[in-house]
Amino acid sequence: MTILITNDDGIYSEGLLALKNALRELGKVVVVAPDRPRSASGHSITLHKPLRVEKVRMLDGDFGYASNGTPSDCVSLGVLDVAGGPVDLVVSGINRGPNLGWDLTYSGTVSAAMEGVVMGIQSFAISVASYEGDEGFDYAAKFAAFLGRILQKNKLPESVLLNVNVPGVPTDQIRGIEVTTQGKRHYAGRIEKRTDPMGRVYYWLGGDMPQDELAEGTDVKAIADDKVSVTPIHLDLTGYAALDIVREWKIESFKYGTSED
Repeated sequence: MTILITNDDGIYSEGLLALKNALRELGKVVVVAPDRPRSASGHSITLHKPLRVEKVRMLDGDFGYASNGTPSDCVSLGVLDVAGGPVDLVVSGINRGPNLGWDLTYSGTVSAAMEGVVMGIQSFAISVASYEGDEGFDYAAKFAAFLGRILQKNKLPESVLLNVNVPGVPTDQIRGIEVTTQGKRHYAGRIEKRTDPMGRVYYWLGGDMPQDELAEGTDVKAIADDKVSVTPIHLDLTGYAALDIVREWKIESFKYGTSED
């Protein structure tokens, strides 16, 4: 089994190292990750400049491959060249900080797993819901190996990946595992308008604390309850419940050249 791992925290992150060491028991692990943190890069790909890959020594002395591209670029590079053969599983993480609810649209970690699915490969993303310390990383690494073994024997439905979040608490405080739906989390948003020494205006984007709707069965509620959330995510973003509503607006009746309102 060949496993490609990546992240959006960069090639030298401790979470990536923990993931690599945990997954080695399942087969060959190939590391292709950004050469610097690329958090909140979403599902971006690089089209306007060359992509480069450099073999580097990781924190534990093993070698991995660092790229100037995005997390999604790293998956493409790994699958199409660096791995040197078929890839059986793509794993993205272990991310420092949660990827919950509507955060998924921003997440480079989750988008890398999406890219794996786009390329027809079983994939999952895994994050620890904490920005401080290493609480949850050991648990997350062992859970990633557990999930990898499951995916060796079981196939996810077409166009589906798994998004995993592990509470950032000591292992003995984790209260179980729950298969969840994607919840609602958003940031009110904040923008700071500043002036540089030359008198030119610039902006610094930030965000307030996230606002979560703690509905039962959702990923945000599971993490709030110190449970691991495992959320199946489908690449099809169609709002099926809205199809009939939008059709009722008679949008399809438009004819070019008419003056009808």
